[in-house]
Amino acid sequence: MENDLINEGGFKYIEKGEGKPIIILHGLMGGLSNFQGVSDYFPPKGYKVLIPELPLYSMPMLKTTVKNFAKYLKKFIDYKELDDVILLGNSLGGHIGLLHTKLYPAKVKALVITGSSGLYESAMGDGYPKRGDYEFIKKKAQDVFYDPEVATKEIVDEVFATVNDRVKLVKTLAIAKSAIRHNMAQDLPKMKTPTCIIWGKNDSVTPPDVAELFDELLPNSDLFWLDKCGHAPMMEHPDEFNTILDDWLTKNNF
Repeated sequence: MENDLINEGGFKYIEKGEGKPIIILHGLMGGLSNFQGVSDYFPPKGYKVLIPELPLYSMPMLKTTVKNFAKYLKKFIDYKELDDVILLGNSLGGHIGLLHTKLYPAKVKALVITGSSGLYESAMGDGYPKRGDYEFIKKKAQDVFYDPEVATKEIVDEVFATVNDRVKLVKTLAIAKSAIRHNMAQDLPKMKTPTCIIWGKNDSVTPPDVAELFDELLPNSDLFWLDKCGHAPMMEHPDEFNTILDDWLTKNNF
């Protein structure tokens, strides 16, 4: 999918289809291809799917925060002249979607979060000192999923390269700290945007009780579970994920 990247206006992004805009927000270690199932499924149903490449490693160090990524998303939406967007975020991407929705509610028609940070995430830190240890990184990557086979060699290689790049490692840790600092528990009860929460029952990064807390705190949310599923439902169970999301969008006339 990275071969389809459009590079214009200071943004890099993938765009597929025509119609109502769904903007997909990837996570800290997530590539754009993690959402291939979503970006293939929704364009024939009347949606324009856009996946911007978030500037996780290109922002100046002091600006490497969740808030600045939310502002970057606002610039992207303005550049593309979009209104009534549906934001879909996994992990850090969910957090960016939540914060963007809090800051700019008029632009967002609906929000979809899966394995989102913003309330709690298990500490990333203990493993990074061993960053030269490929087997250790492989185990870390496999732990994200219920089925370790989903962590292909390509995914493990990408994570290994990231944590062995000193600049990327420092920024990764800065983003993780920013996500922990920017807890949204106080904000969520005031956010009226319709929100679809799709969660893996076996998520060890953001455990199931995090999903339940999101559902409890958000005033207009629906929570859906996927069995035998870890932190990235759209990768582990793309068909079920798409069906849940499609049904929710249809039911709400989005």
